Order: sequence, then C-alpha cells, then structure tokens
Amino acid sequence: MILSRRHLAIAALAASAAGAGWLLSERRMPAPQVRFSLLDGSTLTTGQLVGQVVLVNFWATSCSSCVAEMPAISAMNDKFQDRAYQTLAVAMRYDPPARVADFAESRKLGFKVAIDNTGEIARSFGQVELTPTSFLIDKHGAIAKRWVGAPDFATLHREIEQLLSET
Repeated sequence: MILSRRHLAIAALAASAAGAGWLLSERRMPAPQVRFSLLDGSTLTTGQLVGQVVLVNFWATSCSSCVAEMPAISAMNDKFQDRAYQTLAVAMRYDPPARVADFAESRKLGFKVAIDNTGEIARSFGQVELTPTSFLIDKHGAIAKRWVGAPDFATLHREIEQLLSET
C-alpha cells in the first residue's frame, strides 16, 4: 500500500497530538487549597504540607475496603514518615465523628485523621464520592496520582520513593 503525502501528513499530525497528549498527562495539577480539621482539634492546610510527599486518603468507617486497607496505609506511613512523608486520612462527611475517633483510637492509627464535616474537602478534590479514593501529592503541592479504590501498595510504595527522591 502506497501512502500519499496527505496520509503521511495526517499520520504525523496524529503522532504529534498523541505525543503532546502524553506530555500534558505528565503535568501535575496543584492540590486544592483546603483546611483539614483534625481529630485532635487542630487544623492543617495543604499549604503547610508543601515540602512533603502526602497521601490524602478519603475513607469511611462504613466502607469495608477502607477498613481493610488501613493496616497497609498505617504500615506505609510507618515506613516513610521519617522521610518527609505524611499520611492524612479524611473521613467523609456522613461518617459520625465519634465513630471516626473510636476507629482511629482502637486501631492506633499513627497518622493524621481529619473529618470533612461539610463535604467541602471532598468537593475541592474533585467531587470525591466513592471511598476509598486517594491522592498522592508531591513535595511541590501538586497531585501526582489519584486512585479510586484500594491502590496496589507495591506500586504505591515505588511511587512514593520516586516522589521522595525528586527535588
């Protein structure tokens, strides 16, 4: 089959568009500027997290997948917490605060837990409704990765290592 110049031009244009799309997909979007209300009564903003790699995990005590992944999230936090890494678990607005506090205490979660009383944090992160949903944020405050459902933790560990090595 002989390709005409027109076909070659279209193929080149398509390849360029695909390449540009790939490059654009690598650009990270900034994390939304939000204020987290933590269980201990303090607050934390996304701006205060710049300089660290952060996993923001939206979850609920009524979500069996969320409960099942908490030991892996906790172990991951223990592994990386001394290396400019932080985990922030955000309970959904429909989760009763007392139940969230009891869960965090009984499981001895070693990371920050926030309650999204109004749903504003979930809306700011792109209308999060399904749990678990997690966002990995780089040291510059940009979203590097998003998962709906439980992530593959081996892959997540590698991605955290990569982000920790970035300057």
